[in-house]
Amino acid sequence: MEPVTEREIRASFVNCSKGEAKRLPVPGDLADRPWDDLDFLGWRDPAAPQRAYLVAPSDDGLVGVALRLASPAAGRPRRNMCSLCLTTHPGDGVTLMTARKAGRGGQQGNSVGVYICADLACSLYLRGKKDAGPGGRLHESLTVDEKAARTGVKVAGFLAGIVG
Repeated sequence: MEPVTEREIRASFVNCSKGEAKRLPVPGDLADRPWDDLDFLGWRDPAAPQRAYLVAPSDDGLVGVALRLASPAAGRPRRNMCSLCLTTHPGDGVTLMTARKAGRGGQQGNSVGVYICADLACSLYLRGKKDAGPGGRLHESLTVDEKAARTGVKVAGFLAGIVG
């Protein structure tokens, strides 16, 4: 992913108002992000733990979405798999994140959901830059570039469900 600015991030949001996009917290460490290793930019809201944000490149430019995290499930801890990068995490390391659809669908209360690494570090897990612990990454014969391409397709599909 190419480096992006705060202004580009705020302008990219498709499922919230311009006022909401203007007020949402943008990471202060944009200059320090490992842009060459990112397929998308994702972060959690430090003031509201049930909110997260995802910004990804698309054929039409950047697309940003505001996400809401599902409440943690009660019961026995188990491993769950991220739908984007196929990394498994114990407990609440993977969570259902939902995004209100853009436009009229969102105004009617429609949303799209996907299971994502709770820290939104999918790109770093699939490249081996961040460790998910024992059993976190299954052995695959794909190259890192092929894994990244697969994740890109999954992110694009998720975003298409929000925009379309």
